[in-house]
Amino acid sequence: MKKAYLTEIKPTNEQVTKINQTIGVCRYVYNLYLSKNKETYEKEGKFITGYDFSKWLNNEHTKVSDQWIKEVSSKAVKQAIMNGERAFKRFFNGLSRFPRFKKKKKQDVKCYFPKNNKTDWTIERHKVKIPTIGWVKLKEYGYIPKNATVKSGTISQRAGRYFVSILCEIENTNTKIKRNESGLGIDLGIKEFAVRSDGEVHKNVNKTENVRKLEKKLRREQRSLSRKYENLKKRGEKSATKLRANMNKNIFRVQKLHARLANIRLEYVKSVVDDMVTTKPAFITIEDLNVKGMMKNKHLSKAVAQQCFYTFKTWLIAKCKKYGIELRQVDRFYPSSKTCSCCGQKKLI
Repeated sequence: MKKAYLTEIKPTNEQVTKINQTIGVCRYVYNLYLSKNKETYEKEGKFITGYDFSKWLNNEHTKVSDQWIKEVSSKAVKQAIMNGERAFKRFFNGLSRFPRFKKKKKQDVKCYFPKNNKTDWTIERHKVKIPTIGWVKLKEYGYIPKNATVKSGTISQRAGRYFVSILCEIENTNTKIKRNESGLGIDLGIKEFAVRSDGEVHKNVNKTENVRKLEKKLRREQRSLSRKYENLKKRGEKSATKLRANMNKNIFRVQKLHARLANIRLEYVKSVVDDMVTTKPAFITIEDLNVKGMMKNKHLSKAVAQQCFYTFKTWLIAKCKKYGIELRQVDRFYPSSKTCSCCGQKKLI
């Protein structure tokens, strides 16, 4: 069974420079692949595969310009190209929208490192050996099992912090628990996060005082950043060197607040799922919500996005599979509120 472990690392200054350089090259190559495909399609009406673009990049482009691309891991560059090809294929199959260019301030680029040699991705209790990076200290000791077989890993950066995600091959440890005879029904909502059939109510974490203070602070930082952008347009690029430095500091503060809010919501969703699973029900029933349709409501879209319904569903599916609990998803058009709980008669009007 394959399992991924995500944990924070403490790289040195030299390693930070190397990681940032690799992430920057991967972002540049990904954007170059998108722009090259757009240009080729407009001229010739055909699509460039990732393999053909990789040959053009290595044999023609880097010999003329952008030779600094070869200073980082070739496997990370290759994976960035394949990610772009996968994005185009998903667009052609109608699964996603047209691929967009990756921005430096979005921090959505990860550098990929496979395991080619035996010494790659060596794991110890307090450190891990990453290809082309070297030994890097871990902030959480003993989280990644040392006896696991590592397949690959990625490094990402978010709000000034660096994380490593390692894909391991481990033994199947699905443990079936002694379940109760009764089941558990869950009703997700906006006013309350979840209402259970046993009477337990999980409150909305976005209404807590801590989250409200962070959101208020985030609004202030975003307004301050917006004013800086307006001032930059008035002054011009040449006379705004100090303002540009202050903008970068402001962007970093906004990123930290976004990351902190996301971590609070994710941790709350995981705690709710763990609390539901520990009741040991025979089955768990949830509603198949149309989250994409709910997001189209401009009055409720923000509240729906903050509830993290999709994260709750994926985490619940994983936990139920781990402990052998049956998960039932009720159709979104099932008339649950119109059906009598005693006789089963459906209200027609």
